[in-house]
Amino acid sequence: MDIRYVGGPTAVLEIGGVRLLTDPTFDAPGDYPIGNRALTKTSGPAVEVSSLGPVDAVLLSHDQHPDNLDKAGRDYLASVPLILSTGSAASRLGGSVRALPNWTSVTVGDGLEVTGVPAQHGPDGTEHLVGEVTGFVLSGEGLPTVYVSGDNASLDVVREVAGRVGSVDVALLFAGGARTPLVDGYLTLTSDDAVAAAEILGARYVVPLHFEHWAHFTQGRETVEKAFAGFGDRLRLLAPGERTQLP
Repeated sequence: MDIRYVGGPTAVLEIGGVRLLTDPTFDAPGDYPIGNRALTKTSGPAVEVSSLGPVDAVLLSHDQHPDNLDKAGRDYLASVPLILSTGSAASRLGGSVRALPNWTSVTVGDGLEVTGVPAQHGPDGTEHLVGEVTGFVLSGEGLPTVYVSGDNASLDVVREVAGRVGSVDVALLFAGGARTPLVDGYLTLTSDDAVAAAEILGARYVVPLHFEHWAHFTQGRETVEKAFAGFGDRLRLLAPGERTQLP
C-alpha cells in the first residue's frame, strides 16, 4: 500500500491496483464561509490538483464543510468516475456521487471492497448541527485492511467498527481536535483519542490526517508526535507531499 499526504484531510491511497483520494481540498489559504461563520485555512496543498493524476474513486467523508470539500475539490469531482459518500452528499452533489450507507460495500477495481462505516462529527446529539458524516474500511483478498475515520470524534464509534471488522492493518485517523463555537466539544479526534482509537483497532500502522492547515484545529503535529511517542515505526507522520509504503 502506498499513501501520499496532500494536506489537511486529503491523501492519495494506492492499494490493490486501485487509486483513491480522500476528501479533496485544493484551495489556497484564506477564509472560507460556512453559514454565518468562516473557517480559516492556513496552508495550501503540497500537491497541485493539476499534477494529481486520475483516480478510480474518491472517498468523501462529507460535503458540507469547506475543510473537507472545497471549491477546487468540488471542481475535481467532475473528473472522477465514482465518489463514495453519505446519502446527504449524494442528494446535494448528484453526478457520480454514490451513497454508501453504513455496513454496505462496493467493489472498486479488481477486488478492493470499500465499506461505509459510522462516523460521529462531534459529541453525542450534535448531528443536527454538524450533518451526516461517514468513514470507510478498505479490504480484499490478499490486501491490507484499512480504516479511514473521516471526521469522527467518538471512540464508541471506533469500538463499533473494531467489533465488526476486527483488527486493521492501517488506520488513517483525522486527528486535529477540531473545535468551533457551533458545538461544545471536539469535532474530530484529539491526539490522545487517536492513540486510543489505534489501540482499539489493533492498528499495525497509523497515518494521521486532518491535523494541520486549519485554524480551528486545537492540536497538531507536535501533539500527535508526542501522543504516539511509543509507537515507533508504526506511526507514519508524513510531511505535506510525502509518501510512505506500507507492507
